[in-house]
Amino acid sequence: MQIRIIPDKNEMAAAAAAEAADRIRRALAERGEANLIVATGASQLEMLDALVRTPDIDWSRVTGFHLDEYIGLPITHDASFRKYLKERFVDRLPGIKAFHYVDGESEPPEQECARLGELIRGCTIDLACIGIGENGHIAFNDPPADFKTEEPYIVVELDEACRSQQFNEGWFPSLKDVPARAISMSVRQILKSGAIVCTVPDERKAEALRNSVEGAITPDVPASILQQHGACTLYTDAGGASRLSPATREQS
Repeated sequence: MQIRIIPDKNEMAAAAAAEAADRIRRALAERGEANLIVATGASQLEMLDALVRTPDIDWSRVTGFHLDEYIGLPITHDASFRKYLKERFVDRLPGIKAFHYVDGESEPPEQECARLGELIRGCTIDLACIGIGENGHIAFNDPPADFKTEEPYIVVELDEACRSQQFNEGWFPSLKDVPARAISMSVRQILKSGAIVCTVPDERKAEALRNSVEGAITPDVPASILQQHGACTLYTDAGGASRLSPATREQS
């Protein structure tokens, strides 16, 4: 794992988007196509905006995969990750080859996991653009995360810290309105990505960031598993880096 500390949030997002764009272009040059995993949430807003505005990417040869979605939440809801990605990513790239959404309204959700698993299983995933939650989760893999399952998508229970983050970010009118379950890409599927660009801004993520990069690799801090990925670059700003040790800062 490489850590890049760029104090200004917008400059950090631009740098993360530049690396993501480079990874996509490299895959297109080497394989003629690219497969991309895309996350959502407040931490991804500036990065995705910068990525869709990056020139010289042939999106007609790029396929996107959705990372996670609440179970039972309609696409019309402001907190829907499908809505988020449609408006902020897919609709701004009308030439994109394909984008595979997670349908949280599909019943039963295990059947949706199976459908998505068939789509992604066997694909070469060139890049995953992800974040880290305040509780250390990646995707919706809350602690203690399942580090063993090889299923590409799984049904998960959301812990209180995760649900509180979604409420505090303003996506829901109250904590009780935040769904308790979701469909999530599994940890092992994320780690199969050729490269990972992980964008983690803001001071509220500082503790989770420190635990993820300086602590032991443990399911209790799901993002700590990223330490094992040889092509993961973690981008953070001044706030996000505020609790990192001097030694970690020197290596960034």
